[in-house]
Amino acid sequence: MLVGSGSAVSLSRQVQGTGGSSAVSKCSAAARGYIQDRFLRLLAGRRRRRAPLIHRGYYIRARAVDHCVQDFLLKTQSLPRTQVHFLWGYWHFPLNILSLGAGFDSLYFRLKDMGLLRHTVVYEVDFPNVACQKATLIKRMKELSALVGDTGGEGLGAITFSGEDYKLLGVDLSELSELERTLEEAGLNNEIPTLFIAEVVLTYMENTRSDALIQWAAEHFPQACFLVYEQVHPEDPFGSVMQQHFSQLNCALRSLAQYPDCEAQQRRFLGKGWTDCSVMDMNEFFTCCIPEDEQQRVQTLEPFDEYEEWHLKCSHYFVLAASKGMEPSWTPLLPSVTVPRHAGPVGMAGSVPAAVCARLSGSPGLRRYGHHSVLIKPGVILTTGGFGEENGQHCRMRNFHVLSKLEGYWKAVCVTQNIPDKRWGERLYHTVSCLSDTLALVVGGRTSPSSAGLGMLWLKFPKTCNASDPDDVSVEPVSLQPAAEAAASRWRHSTTEMTFKGEQYLFVYGGRSALEPVLGDWYFLHTPELSYTAIAVEGPVPESRHSHSACSWEGGVLIAGGLGAAEQPLGSVFLLRELEHGFQWQTIETHPPLVPRYSHTAHVHEGKLLLVGGVWFHASSVPGITVIDLMTGLCLDYVINVGHLEWPLMLHNHSSVFLPNEKELLVIGGGGNCFSFGTHLNPEPVALRLSSILISH
Repeated sequence: MLVGSGSAVSLSRQVQGTGGSSAVSKCSAAARGYIQDRFLRLLAGRRRRRAPLIHRGYYIRARAVDHCVQDFLLKTQSLPRTQVHFLWGYWHFPLNILSLGAGFDSLYFRLKDMGLLRHTVVYEVDFPNVACQKATLIKRMKELSALVGDTGGEGLGAITFSGEDYKLLGVDLSELSELERTLEEAGLNNEIPTLFIAEVVLTYMENTRSDALIQWAAEHFPQACFLVYEQVHPEDPFGSVMQQHFSQLNCALRSLAQYPDCEAQQRRFLGKGWTDCSVMDMNEFFTCCIPEDEQQRVQTLEPFDEYEEWHLKCSHYFVLAASKGMEPSWTPLLPSVTVPRHAGPVGMAGSVPAAVCARLSGSPGLRRYGHHSVLIKPGVILTTGGFGEENGQHCRMRNFHVLSKLEGYWKAVCVTQNIPDKRWGERLYHTVSCLSDTLALVVGGRTSPSSAGLGMLWLKFPKTCNASDPDDVSVEPVSLQPAAEAAASRWRHSTTEMTFKGEQYLFVYGGRSALEPVLGDWYFLHTPELSYTAIAVEGPVPESRHSHSACSWEGGVLIAGGLGAAEQPLGSVFLLRELEHGFQWQTIETHPPLVPRYSHTAHVHEGKLLLVGGVWFHASSVPGITVIDLMTGLCLDYVINVGHLEWPLMLHNHSSVFLPNEKELLVIGGGGNCFSFGTHLNPEPVALRLSSILISH
């Protein structure tokens, strides 16, 4: 990475640090098989094993850059020799690649090893000390120096290394006159087609300087392409955490205020001399530009269960390809596969105010995600499991938590007694169903993504259980019939109370397991003995899914959204409707169509389905409250007004409890690991007042 002014020494060191960290992460991803690159380990220096989420993030980054670079090389080099001569007038080295802020990237060595650099010279530019370090590495490593072929031109001013088709330059990118002089000295011919690469570089520069660089490239190179990969969308909760992370590193993302989204970046290039420009966020790139078999390969490399964080990371990075003077036009971001495009929300029908619950500030035990909260009696909420903060440490949560409403205010307390480690299992993504005022059932959940399902547990609590007198919650394992055991060996599923012929059942549906990334089966468990019962179900079977929502309605079950087999959000709504002899799956059509989402929560009130938060692929906004009229299918989206909150409200991996008398939703917990930017946990429960939208809808 290379940015800033020559005098900003401390800033340049911080930015260089991000480049070193990126090299280590790419090296870790290569070691796990995400990318094929045997040169990273030679250039990265130190090695460190990264998490699967980081591996995916750096895979998509490397894949996007390689996709565009190889497209440029293959399309230009495939022109007939006479056509090359006619267009560009040069027999030797008819192409340039100019990598800006290249750091310890291995691009040149990969391309040379693959035989893709015929008649191409690669110029890499970075801070002088970074370029010198890299030059030393190349000379020391036979595997590198053999590929580049040292011609003895190193050490001449800013040119730290000079091979026949590889030049390494130590120059501050923000000093355009110095950059131009050094490139000319290194022999760059600006009359031939040139690809500029800026991989998380421009955003660290002052906008006036990065804009000047973009315009300079357009003005000085008649035939040019520009490839950019960097961050976008600073305004939402994930973007806020992302910005805070880089600010704490003393290398703020400077471009985001002026160029906050993909459209603004596109206008930026078109307004500075580039005639063609296309841009995609990384969710779209992964879906549209990576073949399905490659997607499946990546998705199965490691146990993985951080879908929300993965998709949020991808919605906050983009790849941009701009060009001018190229015939034919350079279009590397044309989709290679046809994928149905889902429109974002048509518009917001209104807003819902959010407020921190009075007197609950700093309540222990509710900073968590992947947990489950359930109303066990009027005014009493039990929260179990998840991952969160306990005694200042991040861990899987073993303690239970009780919220109770006394004299109009919520009071909180942790319940720690009688919770044996082995039987509770510190589980995430389980369900809890309250079957009476003294009994609840825990179904499924996991410890790690590679673990088997955790079975079922009874939670028993006295009738007097509340936060003012937190009696023990006892835990007892459930003995299941063999036929019902599979119902409990899952997580990210739903468990819903329903009736059939006047009898009470629990309907366990969907989810995933250690062996199956997505499940589409279901089980009817007769309560209270939890015996498996076979009941006929007809109609079109819903697509397999997990992280969906499920609600009881008119004796049946409403299923909405979820994440499908291809890790794509779903926008379907189904009703499992009771018939005389069984049940029938029935599709509920919504208009406008429901924007596909997952990791939301849901409630039904007076014939209206309320969907709360979640993750979708439309990064221009985040899901708030969606209200679906189950009689008419009318679907309206409402934004959540968080102006009174002092911290980002992340509405995924959360729980919510609907209080019908107050027409209020209580959001408990939520958040997650924000890629490499840190973990964000919503610090306090939040009340959403729904009276206005439930009356007006």
